[in-house]
Amino acid sequence: MNRFIYLVLAFVFSMAMLIISPNLISILLGWDGLGLVSYALVIYYQNEKSANAGMLTVLSNRVGDVAILLSIGLMFKFGGWNFIFYTFYLTDYENLLLKLLIMTAAMTKSAQIPFSAWLPAAMAAPTPVSALVHSSTLVTAGVYLMIRFSPSLLGSSVSTMLLLISCLTMFMSGLGANFEYDLKKIIALSTLSQLGVMLSVLSLGFSMLAFFHLLTHALFKALLFMCAGVIIHNVKEFQDIRYMGSLCSKMPLTSMCMNLANLALCGTPFLAGFYSKDLILEMAFMSWINIICFILYVVSTSLTVCYTFRLIYYSLTGIFNLSSYSAVSDSSTIMTNPMIVLSFGAVLGGAALSWIIFPESYMICMSLSMKMLTLVISIFGGMLGYLLNIMTIDYKLKSLSMYGLVVFMGSMWFMPFMSTLNISKNSLSGGMIFYKFCDKGWSETLGGQGMFNSFMKFSLSLQILQDNGIKVFMKMFLVFSVVLILYII
Repeated sequence: MNRFIYLVLAFVFSMAMLIISPNLISILLGWDGLGLVSYALVIYYQNEKSANAGMLTVLSNRVGDVAILLSIGLMFKFGGWNFIFYTFYLTDYENLLLKLLIMTAAMTKSAQIPFSAWLPAAMAAPTPVSALVHSSTLVTAGVYLMIRFSPSLLGSSVSTMLLLISCLTMFMSGLGANFEYDLKKIIALSTLSQLGVMLSVLSLGFSMLAFFHLLTHALFKALLFMCAGVIIHNVKEFQDIRYMGSLCSKMPLTSMCMNLANLALCGTPFLAGFYSKDLILEMAFMSWINIICFILYVVSTSLTVCYTFRLIYYSLTGIFNLSSYSAVSDSSTIMTNPMIVLSFGAVLGGAALSWIIFPESYMICMSLSMKMLTLVISIFGGMLGYLLNIMTIDYKLKSLSMYGLVVFMGSMWFMPFMSTLNISKNSLSGGMIFYKFCDKGWSETLGGQGMFNSFMKFSLSLQILQDNGIKVFMKMFLVFSVVLILYII
């Protein structure tokens, strides 16, 4: 337990160093500290699954570390790394590479496409760490870095690229969460979707709005992970939501807190998520957004409500499908008291933060149809999530005719296979070919084994000369005599 507490404290210290850093050098210290401590936390349960997840996590984040190092090298020409004094001057074309490196670093840490595979895999960590990592620290570090560099990114081609990538990440994670049955992975995919929301609104130029959503998201997502941890502990460490059901009658306090967090995630009016998500959608609809990103915004919002209602249906209602229902109950006050405190944040935090961050409201001018669009797609997503579970559509999707589509959607568009399995398979097969044809082939023939065989043959020939001395000497005498006679003649 002491090791666990020390690791969590080191994690918080690394994030604090990242936040208060004025330059890229000290940011790199906190950035690397987050990656290293997160690896130690993911492999806390020392088994094969945790080891694989930890390796995927740390190697994915190393890409961002390299991008930060290259950015430090590029900022030599400014005479220092205190980028807070230079961001307004990074507008010319020659600094496009620096912007791309910062965006790459943020994408790796915030798990945007194509670096999304490590985020659900990091669910191998203990649940309190998941609440810390996926609500307010590791995954939001990339968003925070982009907020720090947001003045230089506005209006550039990098922001357009970031908008498209973040919208695709929103859509992909929303689809994946609707086909996932692991409780913690569903919440992780919802986090990935909200990270896409933050980066997309940041690419539109509303950095304070992205920061606002980062804070409100931390409030209800930490509560959601804490409730998930209590539920998993009570159902004998099962994480499959199909084993759960009717938990609201045996765990009323946990169910109430989880429903609050889920409704805040949906953007239910006057909860924490409503103040940021509704404002984000309105500002996005008013911005210079193309039709593809507009459709992705609308569909992703609907999918968020869909997988949230699906999670509520499977875990809190229906029939309990595990062995013993009598053993399920609310945990002790050690867990319930923090959940109650976080519930106040999920209810009141959005309003309080909106008054603090936005003392003057935005000017929003939209038609009635655009104003009602957010409400309509949210209601449609909730109905779709409910109908998918009470009808037989869920079973038909698992038939052989739809199997390929379900696997494609549920596996995050084959991203884990591209980032882990294919790389490992190609490396192993290429290594075997190299081993057979080079290490055991030509390099042995021309190297150690070839020299050994040559020396062996030479030694055998010398041995033959030594074993048949008289015969050899007579033959050599005859040959030299013939040569000498021919030379004299």
